[in-house]
Parts: sequence; C-alpha cells; structure tokens
Amino acid sequence: MESSESTRSIPGEPAIWLGLIVRGDDRARACTGRRLLDWRKVHRFAPGSDRVRRLLLDPHAPEILSRRDDEIARAGGVVVVDCSWNRLARRPSALGDEGPPTPRLLRRRLPLLLAANPQHFGRLAELNTVEAFAAALYLIGAPARAAEILGGFRGGTTFLTLNRERLETYRSAAGPPEVEAAERRLFGGPVTP
Repeated sequence: MESSESTRSIPGEPAIWLGLIVRGDDRARACTGRRLLDWRKVHRFAPGSDRVRRLLLDPHAPEILSRRDDEIARAGGVVVVDCSWNRLARRPSALGDEGPPTPRLLRRRLPLLLAANPQHFGRLAELNTVEAFAAALYLIGAPARAAEILGGFRGGTTFLTLNRERLETYRSAAGPPEVEAAERRLFGGPVTP
C-alpha cells in the first residue's frame, strides 16, 4: 500500500486506504470523487489491479456494511465507484458493464442514510461520493477521518450532523441482521434504497 493522505490515520483511529473507480458519466463540476483525487485523499483504482481484499461500496450489493467488515477495511481499504445516480439505477452492480467484481472486491451496501449534498439534499440513500466514503469511514470506526474527508465540500459537515443518530445506531449493531433491523426501526418498516 502506498503511503499518502488517503492512508494516513488520525490518532486513535485506524489508517484506511481509500480507492476510487471513476466512470466519468456524471457532471464533472459537481464530482466530489474527482476533487478527492485532485486533493490526494483517495487513490485511483482499477478493478483487478491488485491482490488485496477490499470492500466495494455498491448500492446493489446483497450484504450491508457492518462492524464485521472492520478488519477487511483496515487491512485492504474501501473502494467507491464514482458515477451518475441516473445511470447507476440501470446497472446490475456499481461496476456495471465492467463485469462482476473480482473475488477480492467484497460488495457491501451502505445502510440507509440521508444525503446532505446540494444536488440530493434529504433524499434517502442518494449519497454523493464523498458522503459514501465518510459513511463507510464512520461505520468502520474512523469518525474523525469521516469528518476530515468531508471538509471543503458544501454540505459536508451537515452530512454527519443530519445522520449522527443513524450512524451511531448502525455502528453499534453487531452485524448485518442487526443493521437491517435498525434500518427498519429508523425508517418505519421495510425500506429499499
């Protein structure tokens, strides 16, 4: 793993490697993922480019991210696909036509959260790239790093304020079934993103 800002840790928190797959089908000016690359907070990532087991955030994944994923995230990191929400809905997975993730990319969906970014404020599960990274970091035990990565983005710190109760509830859940039960409690019954 390279040493850079995307792997540095905040005292008391684990160093988590962050990778980004850029699809380029969104509006470049509103693209938080590209800004994270420019600011050297994440690494550009190509599926199949290494042998490290990593978590791939994918809203179509059958398994939800939980604290049981902490060890994988700390050892290999978290990968997000930067793409348009309009096109993502038509894909069977976040990788789309690039094929299924390699066995080294373990697909996980984020639990339900509200977006705080200007394009999707208040919408359920329509997070932008930086919010997805921040949510994952918070849920795998790096809340200060989550706050740090949101710095510099409009609505960035609002994301954690808006979702604090949900994030704390999900983080305290023992595993995927308990996170899904918490989603039902927080959002009033069965909900699909």
